[in-house]
Amino acid sequence: MRSRCLSAFSIAMMTVLFYTPLLAETRLTILHTNDLHSHLQGFSPNRDYSPTITGNDDTMGGWARIASVIKTEKAKRDNPVLVLDSGDFLMGSLFHMVSREQAFELVLMKEMGVDMTTLGNHEFDIRPEGLARVLESAVQKGKMPQIVASNLIFDDTNIKDDRLEALFKQGVVKPYQVMVKDGLRIGFFGLMGHEAAGFSPFASPVKFSDPFETAKEMVRVLKQDEKADLIICLSHSGLNSDPEKSEDELLAQNVDGIDIIISGHTHTRLLKPIICNDTVIVQSWAYGKHIGVLDMIVSSEGVRVTKYQAIPINDAIAGDTHINDMINSCIDIVNQDVLKPYNLRFDQPLVKTDFDLKLAQEETNLGNLVTDATRWMVDQVEYDPADPGSRVDISIQSNGVIRDNILKGETGLVTVSDLFRVVPLGIGSDDTMGYPLVSIYVNAAEIKKVFEVLTTVCPLKGDDYYLQVSGAKISYNPNRMLFDRVTDIALEDGNGSYSPVKYSSENSRLYKFVTNIYNATFLKIIGGFTNGILTIVPKDRLGNPLEDLASARVDGDKSMPGIQEVKDWTALMKYVQTFKDSDGDSIPEIPELYRSNDGRVVAQASFNPYKLLAGGNYLTWIAFGGVLLVLGLIFLIIYLPVRIIRKRKNLL
Repeated sequence: MRSRCLSAFSIAMMTVLFYTPLLAETRLTILHTNDLHSHLQGFSPNRDYSPTITGNDDTMGGWARIASVIKTEKAKRDNPVLVLDSGDFLMGSLFHMVSREQAFELVLMKEMGVDMTTLGNHEFDIRPEGLARVLESAVQKGKMPQIVASNLIFDDTNIKDDRLEALFKQGVVKPYQVMVKDGLRIGFFGLMGHEAAGFSPFASPVKFSDPFETAKEMVRVLKQDEKADLIICLSHSGLNSDPEKSEDELLAQNVDGIDIIISGHTHTRLLKPIICNDTVIVQSWAYGKHIGVLDMIVSSEGVRVTKYQAIPINDAIAGDTHINDMINSCIDIVNQDVLKPYNLRFDQPLVKTDFDLKLAQEETNLGNLVTDATRWMVDQVEYDPADPGSRVDISIQSNGVIRDNILKGETGLVTVSDLFRVVPLGIGSDDTMGYPLVSIYVNAAEIKKVFEVLTTVCPLKGDDYYLQVSGAKISYNPNRMLFDRVTDIALEDGNGSYSPVKYSSENSRLYKFVTNIYNATFLKIIGGFTNGILTIVPKDRLGNPLEDLASARVDGDKSMPGIQEVKDWTALMKYVQTFKDSDGDSIPEIPELYRSNDGRVVAQASFNPYKLLAGGNYLTWIAFGGVLLVLGLIFLIIYLPVRIIRKRKNLL
């Protein structure tokens, strides 16, 4: 995969030729998953999923199927088999809505045979206290895998992480663990990577120490103090095609002594192990769509991989009936405790479609649907026709918070559980699950800065930073200077027509902007990440800066005390129910306008000098000045001396 990291099978022959055992060999098998994200059922759509019947659907995943594979693979072998997971077992489906009370993911993982896991960034989406509640519920039920997490730092001056810290002190979560199998002492530790830690804003006041330094210390402790024969890191750090960003490969290259890294976080579909610095690295996609099976021989010479499989979890596998029954019992709890107040049911069809809606790093029909839903929802509760300024101008959602596609499947029926998986993340200030929507105001120049996230930050940082949009159409030139690529912005007037916006500082009008609180927080702090270039100051309607974005939460019912938070997921549910039911079966259809994109974000690549410079900001003109300076220097250094020499020759 990388120059210093080889496929395990590309060195297999070399391993066999030069391997000379010094001590007795021990065979060992590891089954591994990562980023399960509460996807207990196969998808998509859930309605097609039939775990006890094979050969009749196209769904992927499902924990009942995973449980069957674990049983089957264990039965095939007479050597020890470990079942490991590298974090993000929470957050992604309706099941996580009751995780704090039921700890169902951890209970189910233990029942399936998972021996050990670690904490991913999404375990902290529900804040340290919420995660503590999950762990306490699992302890009370008496069923959970051992959790190892080695680089958490608790804040002794802040009580918000005390509840979680107490569980660490009790050993519910350990910095490392040693397990003995067939006389083999196996040491485990767990890490949160740099990028994953950066995606954990709600972990505060918990922080994360440097994973490399932590790993060096864990290797020292496990080798010297615990006399481990084999060291395994459960790493929520990930892999990347860019060698400088592939954290688990960098971990292996910089820390000697780690035998195996069970990688997670990046949802990488890795079909063969990677070898770095004698470390075997594996990762198994995401959402339970694959389970990795690593067979090896361990000796004093290290680890020798004998076989690796990435087993697809699909309809060819009959699910374990006991695990399936447990999942069905959890659906009953979700229906009663979560959905009943909304008059919804887990498997209730809310809308039909005869086409797929999918996400990509571009304008998509799915992104258009989600952003239209939030714009519509906020207008329902805040727009006053007598007050034009109360209408939402723009709604955005980043790709990072849109988590699943909407697929037509066999029936075209899209259920409540399918829709929830599209925008499932977060928690509100009211301590209920789901990111709340916020209404903020920005000026015209700041609108341009928002969309420069799409044109510049996204290409640099990845798909999660792409912005889907409603209420605006944007054109940009990807060949222009960084942070100055947006060339045209037009806003919808409420009647389907678009008018251009002058985004110079001369336009002092404030525009109403809607997104969820996670994206709004990102927009508020991105100026600091870009050295002030993309400074955006969310404001109230009077233009006063918003110190606390929670004060801008959309109130769904002003007749009740406090703020009744409007969530991403509830907005989508309510919006699709407004669609037309053309065949009279009481189930509306997703309109044709969402079958394809409608030109909300258009790239117009050009090297025409005018289009590279027109309307440019100070960065563009600095760059242009730099180009002129370089050309001038070239003229002085090369062309001008030639002219002088020629003149002298002519004089002679």
